[in-house]
Amino acid sequence: MPVNLPYALTAELTHRCPLHCPYCSNPIELQKKESELSTDTWLSVLEQAGELGVLQVHFTGGEPLLRPDLELLVRHARELGLYVNLITSGVGLTDRRARQLAEAGIDSIQLSVQASSSELADSIAGFSAHELKRQAAQRIRDNGLPLHMNVVLHRTNLHQIEEIIELCVSWGAERLELANAQYYGWALRNIDQLLPRQDQLHEAEAAYMRAQRRFGHQIELLWILPDYYEDFPKPCMGGWGQLSLTVAPDGRVLPCTVSSEIRTLSFENVKERELAWIWRDSPSFNAYRGYEWMAEPCRNCERRELDYGGCRCQAFLLTGDARSADPVCVRSPHRGIIADRIGTIANENAGWPLYSYRGR
Repeated sequence: MPVNLPYALTAELTHRCPLHCPYCSNPIELQKKESELSTDTWLSVLEQAGELGVLQVHFTGGEPLLRPDLELLVRHARELGLYVNLITSGVGLTDRRARQLAEAGIDSIQLSVQASSSELADSIAGFSAHELKRQAAQRIRDNGLPLHMNVVLHRTNLHQIEEIIELCVSWGAERLELANAQYYGWALRNIDQLLPRQDQLHEAEAAYMRAQRRFGHQIELLWILPDYYEDFPKPCMGGWGQLSLTVAPDGRVLPCTVSSEIRTLSFENVKERELAWIWRDSPSFNAYRGYEWMAEPCRNCERRELDYGGCRCQAFLLTGDARSADPVCVRSPHRGIIADRIGTIANENAGWPLYSYRGR
């Protein structure tokens, strides 16, 4: 398969974060502050990304606002002609920083929210952040910036979906991503506490449709499916190493944000290799490009050009082999793993949470 030019770079500036959300997709082994890339290295990464063909950059973390050089990186990316988006918890977005980000030329800010009520939101986040998020939303809008929002949906907050949408509309959001939890990192550890029952999902989908009829003319709504209940898996990032790339805080370059979970691969680092070489020639980016790597039933499946065999990271985490068919697929010999996971949620008294993300 020919190697495309990447259109997006996810720049994970840090794994540090004031929140402790139990569904965080950051890896269990977090990178410490001491191992984070320097400002000069990040500036070089942005330049290399532009030369490679990247059109947009998403600054994220952890919490990217913990990097004092964020505004400098935003300005440099804009000077390179890149569309710049910031993904943040909002904690630390003061009046001054919001103004500086606007002056640096940032194009949009995506603000996370955990629930509609402050009590539940702060409980999920493990930090009193809900009011700080409301203030951050106001500062984003006061500086004339587009406000996008996102919420991770799970067993504990699904019942508030209509109220969450109403809250985001009242805060002035133009776009809201309703993302059912994806089970990687900390979310996989906490799956028995996070995964909803199928009837809860059906109720939430009905609530989403009601809210869409009510608020659809005021806000763009996106519903991200929880694929554990689907017959076929979500596509693997439009194909492994085909559309985007991620640079982790320590400089490792990944095909997606959670691919460091695949322990059988070794990922190149921008401190040692040029970004263009990593994208085009590195063994990790070429590992699952095309179709030759596929085993049955994927190799001869008519869906292989639709879902690329599903998620390589999920296949590895659940089967130990990244070449396996994603266990979500009804044709996968490992589908029983998903059935067993779904069966565990019958225990409604399971503790909340077992583990929490520690991003300090």
